[in-house]
Amino acid sequence: MEFSKRLDLFGDEVFAALNARRRELEAAGRRVYDLSVGTPDFEPAPHVVEALRASAADPVNWRYSLHDKDELLAAVCAYYAERYGVEGITPDMVMSCRGTQEGLVHVCSALVDAGDVALVPDPCYPVFQNATLLAGARPHYYRLTAEHDFLPHLADVSAEVADAAKYLIVSLPANPVGSVGTPEVYEEVIAFAREHDLIVIHDNAYSDIVFDGPAGGSFLSYPGALDVGVEFLSLSKSFNVTGARLSFLVGRPDVVAAARKLRSQIDFGMFYPEQDAAIAALTGPRDQVERQRLLYQGRRDALCDGLESIGWERPNAHGSMFVWAKLPGGRTDSAAFVLELMERAGVIVTPGSSFGPSGEGYVRMALVMPPEQLREVVAAIGAAGI
Repeated sequence: MEFSKRLDLFGDEVFAALNARRRELEAAGRRVYDLSVGTPDFEPAPHVVEALRASAADPVNWRYSLHDKDELLAAVCAYYAERYGVEGITPDMVMSCRGTQEGLVHVCSALVDAGDVALVPDPCYPVFQNATLLAGARPHYYRLTAEHDFLPHLADVSAEVADAAKYLIVSLPANPVGSVGTPEVYEEVIAFAREHDLIVIHDNAYSDIVFDGPAGGSFLSYPGALDVGVEFLSLSKSFNVTGARLSFLVGRPDVVAAARKLRSQIDFGMFYPEQDAAIAALTGPRDQVERQRLLYQGRRDALCDGLESIGWERPNAHGSMFVWAKLPGGRTDSAAFVLELMERAGVIVTPGSSFGPSGEGYVRMALVMPPEQLREVVAAIGAAGI
């Protein structure tokens, strides 16, 4: 039997390979520090857990949901007004998703036909590329470089490519590179989308993990954004509910309606207890979110200060739960370096090359350990002479 050629679009999953080697090292008695996967180690808020538990106790909530509750849509609209200062979000501009990864596949597939062009950042979280490929479109990569602080620099995109593109994916704060958007960048993105008649898809997963400046915000808060784009709001990192996959597509209503129509062909909607957990997160207290941001900042400082103290170039880490570190000692092969670091220091990170061609020469490290453990990580790297 021959399987679909669609499978040939994707390489081996890097995290699975790293995890397999981690288990081998641990079985051999090695101390291993895994900074490869960005799964928060903080606990979800008790009121969110209780909302899920109480809802799951009602047998009625185990039926097909088929739709987003009115209370859930209202909660998202109110959250945008209160948290981001974005007025005018209405229920027809909101759709729940089982995580941004699933949502991206739906919205990308709703926007393009086979052979169309899409603008994707490089480096980027792999699903930006993969959702584009699954939709049958051709990714055209715009580079995120140190020269431009790892921020979108759309002046490098030719007018011919921009006019051909159907959508532009932007992700700020950015995974994996740790850059944070500025008003100037968002204004440039909106003007670019208007000039070239394309849709902006903004991933806003890390708006509550921003360091060294004003609180994170929303792309949709900028004038004209609602005319040209949509945004993914994720509760995963802010509220530590990654396994529940609580995300929302928010923004231009015709784009949301198109994604909803496509999704309805293959999905019966978000489980009601998950909807109730999301309502509790969106409408409940958010003091834990700010405390957590400060804890992430302490982790960022411990790791970046430590790496700099042993001779590494200071990583880029202004937001998100990741730091983007240049390979030390003149190394250039990130995949080879990851294996070297794992074998010699017992530290597992993700090769920059797995995030796109421009990621080569870097590694991504996740802030998933408290500062004292991250200092142990630095000590292990230093002791290994790396």
